[in-house]
Amino acid sequence: MALSRHVAVVLLGGAVALSSLPSQAEQGDYGFFETIRNLISPPQANNKVQPAQRTGQYPLLSRDTARADGFDPAAYYQWQTVQLPAETGAICGNGSPYKVFVNRVPDTTNTIIYMEGGGACWDYASCTGATGVRGARNPNGVPDDYMKLLNPGASLVSPFVTRVSPFDAVKTQGWNMVYVPYCTGDIYSGDKVAVYDDPTGQKPPLVWHHNGLRNTRAITAWLKDNLPRPGQMLSTGCSAGGAGSLISYDSVRSDLAPTSAYLIDDSGPIFPTPSNGNPAEYPSQPLMSKIREVWGLDAPNGPLAFLAAGLPQIDLNELGSIYPALANKHRNDRLGQTHFWQDLNYSSYSYERFHDDIQQAPTQAAKEALIHAKWGADTQRLAARLNGLDNFGGYFPQYRALNESHCTTIVDFKNGDVQAQNLELKNFIDSVLDGNGKVLDASEASDAADKAKPFNLLYWLVDQLLA
Repeated sequence: MALSRHVAVVLLGGAVALSSLPSQAEQGDYGFFETIRNLISPPQANNKVQPAQRTGQYPLLSRDTARADGFDPAAYYQWQTVQLPAETGAICGNGSPYKVFVNRVPDTTNTIIYMEGGGACWDYASCTGATGVRGARNPNGVPDDYMKLLNPGASLVSPFVTRVSPFDAVKTQGWNMVYVPYCTGDIYSGDKVAVYDDPTGQKPPLVWHHNGLRNTRAITAWLKDNLPRPGQMLSTGCSAGGAGSLISYDSVRSDLAPTSAYLIDDSGPIFPTPSNGNPAEYPSQPLMSKIREVWGLDAPNGPLAFLAAGLPQIDLNELGSIYPALANKHRNDRLGQTHFWQDLNYSSYSYERFHDDIQQAPTQAAKEALIHAKWGADTQRLAARLNGLDNFGGYFPQYRALNESHCTTIVDFKNGDVQAQNLELKNFIDSVLDGNGKVLDASEASDAADKAKPFNLLYWLVDQLLA
């Protein structure tokens, strides 16, 4: 009698798991016989949401148990679509159902939470994805087949979430993977239903759910109710996902309660910026003021109050204080921030629509020079802050001929080198995930060596896909 497809997948996955078991198991790994047992009877959740956690302003809410969410705990080594229904508080910006994608393995409890990048929005043009305006990813919601190989922008975005990467090896490739899609335009932090009028008056107003925080809480609840407590956990992402991993780290880490935890914020910095700072000195100030208003961050008992309740050392008048607040609260965790000095993507979101000198620049080159100067000032201040933190490192290479030098960890970990110190990006990643002592700090002073590198066909092809 022929094996069913499901049994065949389990057996194949089991063979992969057993063949890949390390000679010396890491924290969070199952042993040989436990892994075999898990193939037959998947391990159950052992850190479920408690009744007290289901109350309050941002509770951990679960689906009605009578409603299926699409998850099969025995379907190893494949991306599963888990739909989080409205009773969990989860919803995309356009009001469509929110989904999360899970790829489970039988041989470890270790888990990576990868938060997707993709811009931000705060008005009609940016939240609808109008042509020519930098907007937010997935304005029309998240499809069920999002992680298919035909969508390489998600399924192959980074070696962090690729089981077998042709470019780089990292230990998270053998972990349980949770891919968190981005569809609310608020770097996973907002809690406000906004109504944006069409400035032309030709179309009806856009009702937009900046629901990032509640989505993150719903994901946390699902993980607690469906997967075992992680031995090790990495929270990461690039761009908006990097910012989301930083902002949500304390609450996710506290609720999932891993034995060891790590954070890598790739290209989603929250710069040290006083709320009443002079924009000439603190270039991110106008953006910060805008998003605090339109995303509902300062609402009574809102997102920032929730953040401060878990991180009492944070100064809500200077949100860049999240770095020392996290470092001090989670002293045994290893944390990292990385981005390129020449990033022209996140920097454009940060300044282009908020500074008259950029908008009035006579040429594109002049505009870019002004953006780089403001980004440089902000990055210099952040790097100095991180240099004073033993467990929160900063890694700042100059330039890569890919995606406007935006995101150091997408596609591969190559060409994020700091030549003067003979360092590669992988040295920084290893320092966070496997190092001890002070987390690596490094910064590159010149982009000359980077721009002298030969043409990279892979990067060119990816840029064509992104264009």
